[in-house]
Amino acid sequence: MMMTLIVIAVVSGALLLGAVWGIYGSLSEKTEGFLVALAGGALIVSAVLELINPAMEKSSIGIALSIVFAGALVFTGLDYLVKQKWGSNSGGGLLAAITLDGIPENLALGVALIGADPLSIAALSGSIFLSNLPEAAGGAKEMTENGASKKKVLTLWGATALILSLAAFLGNLLLADVSDSLLAYIRCFAGGAVVASLSIEVFPKAYKEDSYWAGIATAIGLILAFYLNSLG
Repeated sequence: MMMTLIVIAVVSGALLLGAVWGIYGSLSEKTEGFLVALAGGALIVSAVLELINPAMEKSSIGIALSIVFAGALVFTGLDYLVKQKWGSNSGGGLLAAITLDGIPENLALGVALIGADPLSIAALSGSIFLSNLPEAAGGAKEMTENGASKKKVLTLWGATALILSLAAFLGNLLLADVSDSLLAYIRCFAGGAVVASLSIEVFPKAYKEDSYWAGIATAIGLILAFYLNSLG
């Protein structure tokens, strides 16, 4: 249980740490774009290897792919609504992305921690940490630049970290005995949300701020995530 709590704290704490970095740290647009692309590369691996592919092996392919599509559809709709309220240039889209795909992802993380060996835990938590940190930094910075108070932004990202921590903890406690197919569907929904967030939020933002270096950063993030995954 202690290892579970430590991993949950590290993974979700990346959101709060990233928000503090984005608000108070010195973060140029190019650096921000590079880091967001880096996170995007890691998320590609996370979506395919940790969410969608394992689910395809344990459930009906047709149903699994339909739920992937549903995850993308729900994220896209919520992202649109968020931008209608906060504006297309706010960090609200990234906040919505992290929350929507993070809840089922952290539920699955909680289950994965049950009986997992240390290397597997390091691979999974490292990939999520790598994606959460720069996204939170970029999103928090944009929210403050668009008029939100620093206190409000920190509160929002802190609340998000708390929600995702709770999701992982509940996954560890309550989903240990659920069927593999149900857990697979949770992961498929998360994978679909990740795919939509990459295309709508992550890569367009990275290219806008860091131009062609975003392609290099994406490859680095992908390589790092593949390496972490290979450790397990």
